[in-house]
Amino acid sequence: MFKGSKFKKTTLFVTTVSLLTLVIAFGVQRRCAAQGGGSDYQSIELFTDVLAIVKKSYVEEVDTKKLVYGAINGMLTSLDPHSSFMPPETYKEMKIDTKGAFGGLGIEITVKEGILTVISPIEDTPAFRAGIKAGDQILKIDDKFTKDLTITDAVKRMRGVKGTKVTLTIMREGFDKTKDFVLERDIIQVKSVKYKVLDDGYGYVRIAQFQEKTDDDLEKALQGLQADKKQLRGLVLDLRNDPGGLLDQAVRVCEHFVPEGKLIVYTEGREKDSQMRFTSRKSHKQGEYPIVVLINSGSASASEIVAGCLQDHKRAVIMGTQSFGKGSVQTIIPLSDNSGLRLTTARYFTPSGRSIQAKGITPDIVAERVEIAATSEKREGMHIREKDLENHFEGDKKDEQDEKKAKPAPYKTDEMIKSDSQVLRALDLLKGWDILKSMGKLPS
Repeated sequence: MFKGSKFKKTTLFVTTVSLLTLVIAFGVQRRCAAQGGGSDYQSIELFTDVLAIVKKSYVEEVDTKKLVYGAINGMLTSLDPHSSFMPPETYKEMKIDTKGAFGGLGIEITVKEGILTVISPIEDTPAFRAGIKAGDQILKIDDKFTKDLTITDAVKRMRGVKGTKVTLTIMREGFDKTKDFVLERDIIQVKSVKYKVLDDGYGYVRIAQFQEKTDDDLEKALQGLQADKKQLRGLVLDLRNDPGGLLDQAVRVCEHFVPEGKLIVYTEGREKDSQMRFTSRKSHKQGEYPIVVLINSGSASASEIVAGCLQDHKRAVIMGTQSFGKGSVQTIIPLSDNSGLRLTTARYFTPSGRSIQAKGITPDIVAERVEIAATSEKREGMHIREKDLENHFEGDKKDEQDEKKAKPAPYKTDEMIKSDSQVLRALDLLKGWDILKSMGKLPS
């Protein structure tokens, strides 16, 4: 036990230090208030004063770099959800991300109304396979609340060694309560472009993310769809759950479909370098076949630029649901210690002058995705036709043969597409356009 006199001295010492700290803090505040606190110099002086106090008086010794990094992070977080500071390790990973290979769960995230929110899961990743959806709110990562967590810190918590597990506590519209999703980390290999033939003359191209080779991969896909010199009669361009990526790749994708000299996108910002206009250049132009672009709430940034451009130039019909609405430009600025700064420097505008920010792209045809149940032949056979009635007249044999020839062929595509209501609706729209054109009801 402490002796009475010794305890009093200890208490007095602690109290004196506490009062001294308060006096210093009050002195700093009073000095700034007296001088107006309006200039940049005075604000920096305030920061250095606080840094000095923390370094000298905090209960434990702290690393200066950690304090500075934290201060920079807090400053950028106060601006908008997309500006952030990237320590050297995070900055290095970011540069790897654009090449299409990185470790983690495969989720594109943002902060929406103070809550960590999924923009979209990336196809064929642990998050996608576990059922994570666009708009999901991540309330916890491994039992640690995400409130006031920066995007950088959230990404750092979710990434890790392949094979290790992480638990995300998710709240989703329609949930009565939160649900835990256990995901196993993996090496994420994102294939930017996939394609397949939907039916004779109708192609499907899926862009999962805009990476360094997206333009080249799209060129190969379009050539593959037109193998043996077969001309496309229509194309479904799928940008659902595409979180975006590189601006230059979005521009180059548009160039395949937009005439030379046409405006694709422009940006406006405070600095001269942030005021840019991108127009279509001479390149490998595609034919004038009709296009349906699919979007949803997980379509963001670069994918919204493509959808907005093709919509404004009346080059495609946009189908699906309202897109995410990320219409800001982030510039990556390398710093002296190999860290990086992601700073919002401009806003995107579509060719007609529409701002995407917080609005997104409104589809021409709203089409929610619904589950399609397989229809068996037995169920189809339950419908009664004339030929099923007793004592019916027999039809002409030649008419029966002609009827079999005229019967529309089923969709010649895989089972995944056959269960995708939005893709099938887009394909039907393209076929309808083709039929009306053959009837002379539409311009060729």
